[in-house]
Amino acid sequence: MDQYEKVEKIGEGTYGVVYKARDRLTNEMIALKKIRLEQEDEGVPSTAIREIFLHPGFSGILSLATLASADEAEHGLPCPIYPWPHKGILSSYDHASIRRGHQVYQQVCASCHSMSLVSYRDLVGVAYTEEETKAMVAEVEVVDGPNDEGEMFTRPGKLSDRFPQPYPNEQAARFANGGAYPPDLSIITKARHNGQNYVFALLTGYCDPPAGVLIPDTSNARRDDDDGAEFRP
Repeated sequence: MDQYEKVEKIGEGTYGVVYKARDRLTNEMIALKKIRLEQEDEGVPSTAIREIFLHPGFSGILSLATLASADEAEHGLPCPIYPWPHKGILSSYDHASIRRGHQVYQQVCASCHSMSLVSYRDLVGVAYTEEETKAMVAEVEVVDGPNDEGEMFTRPGKLSDRFPQPYPNEQAARFANGGAYPPDLSIITKARHNGQNYVFALLTGYCDPPAGVLIPDTSNARRDDDDGAEFRP
């Protein structure tokens, strides 16, 4: 891709962005299309292949490259592609792993991160039995109301309740985290470039800072490349 220089964006659709570009070798003006992929290992969609073959300038196309949802220059080093056991056509999520993941969320992540789209009933038959889930949620106090007198009140949780929020609003969350807003984890792998591969690489990538990089005492550093670091409060 270093052979081409982007001039301007000339179009955008659901699955890609089209740029006007210049070939650095021939000085010819061409069109480049960046294809948005949810996962880098999915390959080029068949609709994109058909579009290329129907293009009047197909005979001049030299190569076809699979582009991720953003350039490496925009996202740093590409993260590894891991052999997830649930990625096969007939594969499914391991219930024991989901249970461990929920326990980690409760004990560690829930103090900062919300999961506002997940209800306790979503855990039934997936990570816990119905009896286990009911016992768990009964220990949670939920603010409800208003009652007949117009006042809010607390009650024991029910299966239909969503997971509790760690902060009452965004301002409180930012104040408690040095200005950063902890993202909601409900669909975090859908909302990040390269999905679960990115999230796993992020969580396991914390290390000693590179030589010459000063890390504030209130932050943790994660390896991003040889010249910098990514911080979290």
